[in-house]
Amino acid sequence: MLSIRYLYNIGYGPSSSHTMGPGNAAKILKEKYPNLDKVHVILYNSLALTGKGHLTHDAIMDVFKPIEVEFEHQIDLKKHANTLIFKGYFNDEFIFEEEVKSIGGGQIVFGNIEEKAPHIYPHQTFNEIKNYCKKKQISLYDYVIEVEGIEIVDYLKIVWETMKHSVENGLKAEGVLPGPLKVIRKAKTLINKKLKNEPDEVKENRLVSAYAFAVSEENAAGGIVVTAPTCGACGVVPAVLYYMHQKHKFIDENRIIKALAIAGLFGNLIKHNASISGAVAGCQAEVGSACSMAAAAHATLFNLSIDQVEYAAEIAMEHHLGLTCDPINGFVQIPCIERNAVAALRAIDACGLAYFLSDSRKISFDMVIQTMYQTGLDMHTGYKETSEGGLAKQYEYFKDDNCW
Repeated sequence: MLSIRYLYNIGYGPSSSHTMGPGNAAKILKEKYPNLDKVHVILYNSLALTGKGHLTHDAIMDVFKPIEVEFEHQIDLKKHANTLIFKGYFNDEFIFEEEVKSIGGGQIVFGNIEEKAPHIYPHQTFNEIKNYCKKKQISLYDYVIEVEGIEIVDYLKIVWETMKHSVENGLKAEGVLPGPLKVIRKAKTLINKKLKNEPDEVKENRLVSAYAFAVSEENAAGGIVVTAPTCGACGVVPAVLYYMHQKHKFIDENRIIKALAIAGLFGNLIKHNASISGAVAGCQAEVGSACSMAAAAHATLFNLSIDQVEYAAEIAMEHHLGLTCDPINGFVQIPCIERNAVAALRAIDACGLAYFLSDSRKISFDMVIQTMYQTGLDMHTGYKETSEGGLAKQYEYFKDDNCW
């Protein structure tokens, strides 16, 4: 498995491949060539067709501002689906040309040579990791540090700061999200809509949902988020961690970092042994995986045993099996934003069940990962990030029929 650095990517939403990757490429080139006054960008294939809806242009322009940016769109099937060519100028003099491929998860490749990241984890399944940890009498966090090195802590601190900012920025924002759906941002309403004599369970539901909405709305608006494990599911883990950090004084930054490390380990296992792509396995691979990561993180915050952490992650994934990816109009808004909130609440519930019932479980985390993956492979393509089935299709039918 790769380092969890490749799971937690920081950049522009709403798409890790269409927005975050191009934005990261622009940032690298701006730093590499600081003396520019104009940039010409050619978007190819998938980026040319769907880049506008995924705010590709906005992310690139935001990085280069106040530099003038021109765009061109081309189809060339010999090139990678998400290819960009950047051309830089100063005083009308040509400075550079760089070709970039956005290969998914916010990762980018310059030129034609793909440098493959090293697989640093010696174990490939959770059962192998669990047995290793129990034999050495170390925790899952100790295992991550043993493999990644202590320097991963500094990176996870940056991840946590970014997650906090995305929550806090989203809670303050108002208005309508980009796109034809005209979805109104709701996080600020949720955080402020306190009920008189509000019961604790209602307050928890409202606050966790508000935090998930905040991050997911920031993502939909093209803000800076962390893939956890994807842009479309980026609100789940931050919502759970932020809520617990606010609620409990004993949950300090050190506990949060440990929880992020363990969440990353579980996300890595899903990514390595199955998929975290909605295009491959539906939303169960995105929001389901995020819920599983958040449940493992929540269990870690409360120092539960390895078996309890595993069970929490397994429950979270098991009850997302079969979840389709059917975003209306292709925008990461409906039903994606609400799903992040529901999954955050489900992660907390999964941890509660695991605390009481881990000694009676029959399903392992490895088993549920493989079940999710096979379910995704069996799923009709119309229910996997194409907007050709499910809610996306029915929305168009009911809208045209004026049925609401």
